[in-house]
Amino acid sequence: MGFAFATGNCYNPPMSSELRIGFIGAGKMASALAKGFVQGGLARAADLTASDLLEPARNEFSRSVGGRAMASNEDVLKSARVIILAVKPDQVDDVLGEIRGQVAEHLLISIAAGVTLSRMEAALNQGARVVRVMPNTPALIGASASAFALGKSATAEDAQLTHKLFSAVGVVFQTKEMLLDAVTGLIVSGHAYVYLMIEALSDGVVAAGLPRAVATKLAAQTVLGSARMVLETGLHPAVLKDMVTSPGGTTIEGVHELEKGGVRAALMSAVRVATEKSRRLGQR
Repeated sequence: MGFAFATGNCYNPPMSSELRIGFIGAGKMASALAKGFVQGGLARAADLTASDLLEPARNEFSRSVGGRAMASNEDVLKSARVIILAVKPDQVDDVLGEIRGQVAEHLLISIAAGVTLSRMEAALNQGARVVRVMPNTPALIGASASAFALGKSATAEDAQLTHKLFSAVGVVFQTKEMLLDAVTGLIVSGHAYVYLMIEALSDGVVAAGLPRAVATKLAAQTVLGSARMVLETGLHPAVLKDMVTSPGGTTIEGVHELEKGGVRAALMSAVRVATEKSRRLGQR
C-alpha cells in the first residue's frame, strides 16, 4: 500500500501556545496554511512568522493572518522550530544554501513542487529533518487535498505533526515520495480538468437557454454535490452513477455520449501525462 493516514498515539503535538511556525515565503499558500493553523487551534497568530523579499507579500501576510512578517529568513529560523518552505521551486536551492548553517533542531516542511527530499537533504547539514508535502490551492478555502513523504531523518513524531497541520486545511495522506508525482498529476493539475468540466456543463445548459450566471452556478453545485456524495457516503462512484442512471432515461443517453467522446480515457490520460511531467520537473 502506497498511502496511509499518519495516525497513532505515539506523539502529542504541542499546544497552540507552544507551537511556533515560520514560513519562508509569504505568498497566498503560506497565508492560507497559516490561517488554517490558527482556525484549527494549532497555533496562535502571534506565534506565526514569515519572511519574504517582497514587501506587499509581507504586508498581506501580516494583515490577513495577524502574524509577524519580515525580510530576513534568519529571523524566522530564530523564532520558530517548524519551518514551512513556501517559495517557488527555482528559489529553493538559493534559500537552502542561505539557511544551511542555521537549520538545527528545526523541522523543515517543503511545499515546493518537484523538489525532491534528496535534493533538499543534500543542501542542508546531515541529519536535517525534512518533510515534502504536496498540497493544492483549495487550501485557500480549507478544502485542500495533500500528501506528504518523510525524509531520511524525519521521525514518526514529525509525521504526526505534519498530518495534524495539513488536516487543518483539508485532507492529507502519507505516502512514499515516488508516488508524489502521481499525486501532483491528480490533485494539483486535476482542478483544471474539473474547471473545464464545469465550464463545458455550463456551456451545454446555456445552449439550452439558461442565463450564463445561473448555468455556471448550477454546474458548479452539481459537481460539488457529486463530490460530497462520494466522500460522505463512501460508495464507489460507479455505484452512485448507477443510482441516478434509470433504464431508458435521460442520464444514460448523456453517459453514452460521454463514452463515445472518450471522456473517461481523456481524463485518465490527462492525469498520466501530468504525472510524467512532474517526474521530469523533479529530475532537473
